[in-house]
Amino acid sequence: MQLLAQQLVNGIALGSIYALFAIGFSLILAKMGILNVAHGTFATWGALSSYWLVSEHGMNFWLALVAGVAFAGLLGVLSDLLAFEPLRRRNAGVFAPIIASIGIWIVLLTLAEAFSGPAATSYPTESVPTEPIRLFGLLMLPAQVISVITLVLVVTAIHVLLTHTRFGAAVRAVAVDPRSATIVGVNARRTLVTVAFLAAAIAGLAGILAALSDNNVSSSLGEALLLKGFAAVVVGGYGDIRGAALVGVAIGVLEVLSAQYISSGFRDAITFGVLLLVLVVRPQGLFGERQLVRA
Repeated sequence: MQLLAQQLVNGIALGSIYALFAIGFSLILAKMGILNVAHGTFATWGALSSYWLVSEHGMNFWLALVAGVAFAGLLGVLSDLLAFEPLRRRNAGVFAPIIASIGIWIVLLTLAEAFSGPAATSYPTESVPTEPIRLFGLLMLPAQVISVITLVLVVTAIHVLLTHTRFGAAVRAVAVDPRSATIVGVNARRTLVTVAFLAAAIAGLAGILAALSDNNVSSSLGEALLLKGFAAVVVGGYGDIRGAALVGVAIGVLEVLSAQYISSGFRDAITFGVLLLVLVVRPQGLFGERQLVRA
Protein backbone atom coordinates (compact mmCIF):
# COMPACT_ATOMS: atom_id res chain seq x y z
CA MET A 1 0.00 0.00 0.00
CA GLN A 2 2.89 2.33 0.80
CA LEU A 3 4.42 1.63 -2.60
CA LEU A 4 1.13 2.35 -4.37
CA ALA A 5 0.72 5.64 -2.50
CA GLN A 6 4.29 6.63 -3.37
CA GLN A 7 3.78 5.84 -7.04
CA LEU A 8 0.52 7.79 -7.09
CA VAL A 9 2.39 10.81 -5.72
CA ASN A 10 5.09 10.36 -8.37
CA GLY A 11 2.43 10.05 -11.06
CA ILE A 12 0.58 13.17 -9.96
CA ALA A 13 3.84 15.14 -9.96
CA LEU A 14 4.74 13.91 -13.46
CA GLY A 15 1.19 14.51 -14.66
CA SER A 16 1.30 18.06 -13.33
CA ILE A 17 4.01 18.83 -15.88
CA TYR A 18 1.99 17.28 -18.69
CA ALA A 19 -1.05 19.21 -17.49
CA LEU A 20 0.83 22.51 -17.52
CA PHE A 21 1.95 21.96 -21.07
CA ALA A 22 -1.56 20.90 -22.09
CA ILE A 23 -3.03 24.10 -20.67
CA GLY A 24 -0.84 26.22 -22.92
CA PHE A 25 -1.55 23.98 -25.89
CA SER A 26 -5.28 24.15 -25.20
CA LEU A 27 -5.16 27.94 -25.07
CA ILE A 28 -3.56 28.34 -28.47
CA LEU A 29 -5.70 25.62 -30.06
CA ALA A 30 -9.08 26.71 -28.71
CA LYS A 31 -8.64 30.48 -28.61
CA MET A 32 -6.52 30.96 -31.74
CA GLY A 33 -7.66 27.94 -33.75
CA ILE A 34 -4.09 26.84 -34.45
CA LEU A 35 -2.71 23.31 -34.11
CA ASN A 36 0.79 24.54 -33.33
CA VAL A 37 3.19 21.61 -33.55
CA ALA A 38 6.03 24.00 -32.65
CA HIS A 39 4.60 24.32 -29.15
CA GLY A 40 7.00 21.69 -27.81
CA THR A 41 10.00 23.76 -28.85
CA PHE A 42 8.79 26.60 -26.62
CA ALA A 43 9.16 24.18 -23.71
CA THR A 44 12.61 23.20 -24.96
CA TRP A 45 13.80 26.78 -25.22
CA GLY A 46 12.37 27.69 -21.83
CA ALA A 47 14.50 24.94 -20.29
CA LEU A 48 17.60 25.66 -22.39
CA SER A 49 17.58 29.39 -21.73
CA SER A 50 17.11 29.01 -17.98
CA TYR A 51 19.83 26.34 -17.87
CA TRP A 52 22.20 28.62 -19.78
CA LEU A 53 21.62 31.48 -17.36
CA VAL A 54 22.21 29.25 -14.34
CA SER A 55 25.20 27.27 -15.60
CA GLU A 56 27.01 29.90 -17.66
CA HIS A 57 26.20 33.08 -15.78
CA GLY A 58 25.55 31.84 -12.25
CA MET A 59 22.07 33.34 -12.12
CA ASN A 60 19.79 32.38 -9.26
CA PHE A 61 17.58 29.48 -10.36
CA TRP A 62 14.31 31.28 -9.60
CA LEU A 63 15.34 34.34 -11.58
CA ALA A 64 16.47 32.08 -14.42
CA LEU A 65 13.10 30.34 -14.30
CA VAL A 66 11.29 33.65 -14.74
CA ALA A 67 13.65 34.63 -17.56
CA GLY A 68 13.20 31.26 -19.29
CA VAL A 69 9.42 31.53 -19.08
CA ALA A 70 9.54 35.06 -20.50
CA PHE A 71 11.86 33.97 -23.32
CA ALA A 72 9.53 31.13 -24.27
CA GLY A 73 6.63 33.60 -24.27
CA LEU A 74 8.61 35.92 -26.53
CA LEU A 75 9.18 33.07 -28.98
CA GLY A 76 5.44 32.49 -29.01
CA VAL A 77 4.81 36.15 -29.81
CA LEU A 78 7.41 36.20 -32.58
CA SER A 79 5.95 33.03 -34.08
CA ASP A 80 2.50 34.59 -34.10
CA LEU A 81 3.59 37.94 -35.54
CA LEU A 82 5.89 36.51 -38.21
CA ALA A 83 3.87 33.48 -39.31
CA PHE A 84 0.32 33.17 -38.00
CA GLU A 85 -0.79 36.81 -38.10
CA PRO A 86 -0.02 37.23 -41.83
CA LEU A 87 -1.94 34.01 -42.52
CA ARG A 88 -4.92 35.25 -40.50
CA ARG A 89 -4.99 38.48 -42.49
CA ARG A 90 -5.14 36.47 -45.71
CA ASN A 91 -7.78 34.02 -44.42
CA ALA A 92 -5.36 31.22 -45.25
CA GLY A 93 -7.58 28.47 -43.87
CA VAL A 94 -6.77 25.59 -41.55
CA PHE A 95 -3.84 23.82 -43.17
CA ALA A 96 -1.53 26.77 -43.89
CA PRO A 97 -1.00 27.55 -40.16
CA ILE A 98 -0.19 23.86 -39.53
CA ILE A 99 2.45 23.90 -42.27
CA ALA A 100 3.78 27.19 -40.89
CA SER A 101 4.01 25.70 -37.40
CA ILE A 102 5.96 22.72 -38.80
CA GLY A 103 8.41 25.20 -40.29
CA ILE A 104 8.73 27.03 -36.97
CA TRP A 105 9.22 23.70 -35.19
CA ILE A 106 12.06 22.66 -37.54
CA VAL A 107 13.81 26.04 -37.25
CA LEU A 108 13.57 26.23 -33.46
CA LEU A 109 14.55 22.57 -33.02
CA THR A 110 17.57 22.98 -35.29
CA LEU A 111 18.66 26.08 -33.38
CA ALA A 112 18.17 24.24 -30.08
CA GLU A 113 20.35 21.36 -31.27
CA ALA A 114 23.05 23.79 -32.39
CA PHE A 115 22.84 25.69 -29.10
CA SER A 116 22.85 22.73 -26.71
CA GLY A 117 24.89 20.16 -28.62
CA PRO A 118 24.06 16.46 -29.00
CA ALA A 119 24.48 15.48 -25.35
CA ALA A 120 21.90 16.01 -22.63
CA THR A 121 22.93 17.93 -19.54
CA SER A 122 21.40 19.02 -16.24
CA TYR A 123 21.17 21.99 -13.90
CA PRO A 124 24.16 22.32 -11.54
CA THR A 125 23.18 20.50 -8.34
CA GLU A 126 24.32 23.38 -6.16
CA SER A 127 21.98 25.78 -7.98
CA VAL A 128 18.67 23.96 -7.60
CA PRO A 129 16.76 22.51 -4.62
CA THR A 130 17.36 18.74 -4.39
CA GLU A 131 16.78 17.72 -0.76
CA PRO A 132 13.83 15.25 -0.59
CA ILE A 133 10.79 16.24 1.45
CA ARG A 134 8.86 13.71 3.55
CA LEU A 135 5.10 14.24 3.74
CA PHE A 136 2.86 11.73 5.55
CA GLY A 137 5.53 9.08 5.17
CA LEU A 138 5.94 9.70 1.43
CA LEU A 139 9.04 11.12 -0.22
CA MET A 140 8.76 13.99 -2.67
CA LEU A 141 11.55 15.75 -4.46
CA PRO A 142 11.42 19.56 -4.43
CA ALA A 143 10.83 19.53 -8.19
CA GLN A 144 7.73 17.39 -7.66
CA VAL A 145 6.33 19.70 -4.99
CA ILE A 146 7.02 22.72 -7.18
CA SER A 147 5.30 21.08 -10.17
CA VAL A 148 2.10 20.28 -8.28
CA ILE A 149 1.88 23.70 -6.63
CA THR A 150 2.61 25.44 -9.92
CA LEU A 151 -0.16 23.52 -11.68
CA VAL A 152 -2.71 24.55 -9.04
CA LEU A 153 -1.63 28.19 -9.27
CA VAL A 154 -1.64 28.29 -13.07
CA VAL A 155 -5.03 26.58 -13.42
CA THR A 156 -6.53 28.99 -10.90
CA ALA A 157 -4.94 32.04 -12.52
CA ILE A 158 -5.99 31.08 -16.06
CA HIS A 159 -9.54 30.29 -14.93
CA VAL A 160 -9.88 33.67 -13.22
CA LEU A 161 -8.26 35.47 -16.15
CA LEU A 162 -10.56 33.92 -18.75
CA THR A 163 -13.82 34.01 -16.80
CA HIS A 164 -13.66 37.06 -14.54
CA THR A 165 -11.76 39.75 -16.46
CA ARG A 166 -12.32 41.99 -19.47
CA PHE A 167 -9.36 40.32 -21.13
CA GLY A 168 -11.08 36.95 -20.79
CA ALA A 169 -14.24 38.34 -22.37
CA ALA A 170 -12.12 39.71 -25.21
CA VAL A 171 -10.44 36.33 -25.71
CA ARG A 172 -13.80 34.56 -25.91
CA ALA A 173 -15.14 37.13 -28.35
CA VAL A 174 -12.11 36.90 -30.62
CA ALA A 175 -12.20 33.09 -30.51
CA VAL A 176 -15.80 33.13 -31.79
CA ASP A 177 -15.48 35.86 -34.45
CA PRO A 178 -12.46 38.22 -34.63
CA ARG A 179 -14.17 40.65 -37.01
CA SER A 180 -17.29 41.02 -34.88
CA ALA A 181 -15.10 41.43 -31.79
CA THR A 182 -13.22 44.25 -33.52
CA ILE A 183 -16.48 45.99 -34.38
CA VAL A 184 -17.47 46.14 -30.70
CA GLY A 185 -14.11 47.62 -29.72
CA VAL A 186 -11.91 44.60 -28.98
CA ASN A 187 -8.31 44.85 -30.18
CA ALA A 188 -8.22 41.39 -31.74
CA ARG A 189 -4.56 41.48 -32.72
CA ARG A 190 -3.36 42.51 -29.27
CA THR A 191 -5.62 39.90 -27.68
CA LEU A 192 -4.26 37.09 -29.86
CA VAL A 193 -0.66 38.17 -29.30
CA THR A 194 -1.25 38.11 -25.55
CA VAL A 195 -2.74 34.62 -25.79
CA ALA A 196 0.28 33.51 -27.83
CA PHE A 197 2.59 34.86 -25.12
CA LEU A 198 0.67 33.17 -22.30
CA ALA A 199 0.48 29.81 -24.08
CA ALA A 200 4.18 29.75 -24.95
CA ALA A 201 5.20 31.01 -21.50
CA ILE A 202 3.26 28.19 -19.83
CA ALA A 203 4.95 25.74 -22.20
CA GLY A 204 8.31 27.19 -21.20
CA LEU A 205 7.41 26.76 -17.54
CA ALA A 206 6.46 23.13 -18.16
CA GLY A 207 9.77 22.59 -19.96
CA ILE A 208 11.79 23.99 -17.07
CA LEU A 209 9.94 21.83 -14.54
CA ALA A 210 10.37 18.76 -16.76
CA ALA A 211 14.11 19.41 -17.01
CA LEU A 212 14.33 19.91 -13.26
CA SER A 213 12.31 16.77 -12.48
CA ASP A 214 14.16 14.52 -14.95
CA ASN A 215 17.54 16.13 -14.23
CA ASN A 216 17.88 16.33 -17.99
CA VAL A 217 18.10 19.34 -20.30
CA SER A 218 18.20 18.53 -24.01
CA SER A 219 16.97 19.77 -27.37
CA SER A 220 14.46 16.89 -27.55
CA LEU A 221 12.79 17.75 -24.24
CA GLY A 222 9.67 19.23 -25.82
CA GLU A 223 8.87 16.30 -28.11
CA ALA A 224 7.46 14.02 -25.40
CA LEU A 225 5.59 16.94 -23.85
CA LEU A 226 3.99 17.75 -27.21
CA LEU A 227 2.65 14.22 -27.65
CA LYS A 228 1.32 13.93 -24.09
CA GLY A 229 -0.03 17.47 -24.10
CA PHE A 230 -1.90 17.00 -27.37
CA ALA A 231 -3.41 13.77 -26.05
CA ALA A 232 -4.54 15.56 -22.88
CA VAL A 233 -6.21 18.33 -24.90
CA VAL A 234 -8.07 15.91 -27.18
CA VAL A 235 -9.19 13.52 -24.45
CA GLY A 236 -9.99 16.31 -22.02
CA GLY A 237 -12.26 18.02 -24.51
CA TYR A 238 -11.47 20.64 -27.11
CA GLY A 239 -10.90 24.01 -25.46
CA ASP A 240 -11.61 22.81 -21.91
CA ILE A 241 -8.64 23.81 -19.78
CA ARG A 242 -9.97 21.92 -16.78
CA GLY A 243 -10.26 18.76 -18.86
CA ALA A 244 -6.78 19.17 -20.33
CA ALA A 245 -5.28 19.60 -16.86
CA LEU A 246 -7.10 16.61 -15.35
CA VAL A 247 -6.23 14.31 -18.24
CA GLY A 248 -2.62 15.51 -18.14
CA VAL A 249 -2.41 14.44 -14.51
CA ALA A 250 -4.13 11.14 -15.35
CA ILE A 251 -1.56 10.45 -18.08
CA GLY A 252 1.24 10.90 -15.57
CA VAL A 253 -0.41 8.53 -13.09
CA LEU A 254 -1.06 5.92 -15.81
CA GLU A 255 2.56 6.08 -16.95
CA VAL A 256 4.01 5.61 -13.48
CA LEU A 257 1.63 2.82 -12.46
CA SER A 258 2.11 1.01 -15.77
CA ALA A 259 5.88 1.15 -15.40
CA GLN A 260 5.73 -0.05 -11.79
CA TYR A 261 3.17 -2.85 -12.03
CA ILE A 262 3.31 -4.01 -15.65
CA SER A 263 6.37 -3.00 -17.68
CA SER A 264 8.17 0.24 -18.43
CA GLY A 265 8.47 -0.95 -22.03
CA PHE A 266 4.68 -0.95 -22.41
CA ARG A 267 4.14 2.30 -20.52
CA ASP A 268 3.22 4.47 -23.49
CA ALA A 269 1.25 1.70 -25.21
CA ILE A 270 -0.90 1.15 -22.13
CA THR A 271 -1.38 4.87 -21.51
CA PHE A 272 -2.46 5.69 -25.05
CA GLY A 273 -4.52 2.51 -25.26
CA VAL A 274 -6.58 3.69 -22.30
CA LEU A 275 -6.92 7.16 -23.84
CA LEU A 276 -8.07 5.58 -27.10
CA LEU A 277 -10.79 3.66 -25.27
CA VAL A 278 -11.96 6.89 -23.65
CA LEU A 279 -12.25 8.55 -27.06
CA VAL A 280 -14.19 5.58 -28.45
CA VAL A 281 -16.73 6.01 -25.65
CA ARG A 282 -16.70 9.83 -25.69
CA PRO A 283 -15.37 11.14 -29.03
CA GLN A 284 -15.89 14.72 -27.85
CA GLY A 285 -13.59 14.16 -24.88
CA LEU A 286 -14.37 13.85 -21.20
CA PHE A 287 -15.48 17.46 -20.78
CA GLY A 288 -16.27 18.38 -24.38
CA GLU A 289 -19.78 19.00 -25.65
CA ARG A 290 -21.25 16.64 -28.19
CA GLN A 291 -21.88 18.37 -31.52
CA LEU A 292 -24.61 17.24 -33.89
CA VAL A 293 -23.55 17.03 -37.52
CA ARG A 294 -26.25 16.97 -40.20
CA ALA A 295 -25.71 14.89 -43.27
